[in-house]
Amino acid sequence: MSDPSTLMPPTFDSVEDERLHRKQRLAAAFRLFSRFGFDEGVAGHITARDPELSDHFWVNPFAMHFGHIKVSDLILVNHKGDVVEGNRPVNTAAFVIHSQVHAARPDVIAAAHAHSTYGKTWSSLGRLLDPLTQDVCAFYNDHALFDDYTGVVLDLEEGKRLAHALGESKAVILRNHGLLTVGHSVDEAAFWFITMERSCQVQLMAEAAGEPVQIDKDQAELTSTQVGGHFAGWLSFQPLYDRIVREQPDLLE
Repeated sequence: MSDPSTLMPPTFDSVEDERLHRKQRLAAAFRLFSRFGFDEGVAGHITARDPELSDHFWVNPFAMHFGHIKVSDLILVNHKGDVVEGNRPVNTAAFVIHSQVHAARPDVIAAAHAHSTYGKTWSSLGRLLDPLTQDVCAFYNDHALFDDYTGVVLDLEEGKRLAHALGESKAVILRNHGLLTVGHSVDEAAFWFITMERSCQVQLMAEAAGEPVQIDKDQAELTSTQVGGHFAGWLSFQPLYDRIVREQPDLLE
């Protein structure tokens, strides 16, 4: 349980402690994605860069339901796509996409992608999100559009193009595909995905109901500094982590 008096990202005495922490957050993120209905067959993956082997990342095993994943189930994949720890295969698309994102963005600790309903729906419009609410301002001038679709991402060159489209942003909308978010922690990347999915839902609902009033540029820029920073993303994940661990403590096994 998070201590309210010390709500700051943790520091670690050893690489082993930091690795365990990232894996615990990663397993919790999968359980939350399951709880929120972000699963779609074998699609979707969240990765966490290993704190010691910076060109390796931890990821979910292929074809294991998000709602079943424990810390001990996570697999470690190297820069070639080989599983170096764990006894299950890796999703090829997960390696192709995430390896290129991690390679292009040394600052990124974690990346999240899933075929969530509203993200998929919004992605089919080939548009960026508008500043309609306080929450979506986290992505104001900080998300991109990968305006192409060439099937399941199985080629490294396609992964590179996707990473290029992401650029220095915290998120990218993959046209006709879904959302991808990144962060300086697993917590941050997972929360950005959760709130971006909800922001897609809000804009779809608002436009179905009428003509939404956008937040003006100056206020959207100000709000983005208040709700869109790395700490804000990390902090917003903490109550979700506490909830899922209390409800499903087996995820830590």
